[in-house]
Amino acid sequence: MQKGRLSTTKERLPLKHFTTNTDQCGSEILAEAENHEVKVKHKVTESSKMRCPVFYICFLLCLCLGLACVFCVCLWFNRWNGGFAWDGSELQFNWHPVLMVSGLVVVYGIGAVVYRIPLTWRQNKLPWKLLHAALMLLALILSIIGLQAVFYVHNAKGIPPLYSLHSWVGIAATALFATQWAVGMAGFLLPCSPMSLRKLLKPVHVWLGGSILLLSTAACISGINEKLFFSLKGNTTGSQPYSQLPPEALFANSLGVLIIAFSMVVLKILSNQQWQHPDSRPEDTAYTPLFQEEN
Repeated sequence: MQKGRLSTTKERLPLKHFTTNTDQCGSEILAEAENHEVKVKHKVTESSKMRCPVFYICFLLCLCLGLACVFCVCLWFNRWNGGFAWDGSELQFNWHPVLMVSGLVVVYGIGAVVYRIPLTWRQNKLPWKLLHAALMLLALILSIIGLQAVFYVHNAKGIPPLYSLHSWVGIAATALFATQWAVGMAGFLLPCSPMSLRKLLKPVHVWLGGSILLLSTAACISGINEKLFFSLKGNTTGSQPYSQLPPEALFANSLGVLIIAFSMVVLKILSNQQWQHPDSRPEDTAYTPLFQEEN
């Protein structure tokens, strides 16, 4: 009996020893995995810190170019085109370029990059998502009022609407923008939207956002050119033709260059994956609804 017990105990010892070794090995593997994850996060944090100064330089340049665009378009139509009014005259038309440049380009571009600010990455995402949506809604409202201004003037003077390529591109950009905002509101801000829908919409939302900015820029550039062709004909009033590049044409062309530069900086910020919010990078697949966010 004692021999049997001893043999049984000896047989059990290797199993116990094996179990202990397995537990130790598993704990070591888990510790190594945690250390590796900490190192990866540390590398990502250090890499992001290294790129922060470049981001803020681009963001500051974006703000300066945007303010310059708004200032120049207001100065152009106030100095060379008589100012602003809302009475169905040419002065009401002057609101159209001001509101379209301000809303569909400047406010839209700033609203697109505000969610990329690195200081927001460790904060609650709810206020920044709301700010992003609010800026986009403001841009949409300004562009709709700008379209209303030009349609009102065209109807008052009997001018047929939507006959030029400029008008087609502008209407397409505004329609896509309205659709983008409505779908984004339903897909990313409402808690009832399914997870699979958010995963499907995310890459389309990002791609369409950049495409709308390109369309808006094209509409503004073609609109500036069209306005100069109509205004600077070298008629009997003594104005110089566009081909001689009078001061108004030089100023308006410079405005177009500013708009292009602003759009290029915004697209640079949007295209850099290192400046994307960690929850928006390609390797992340889970998207949390707005009202389920946590600090």
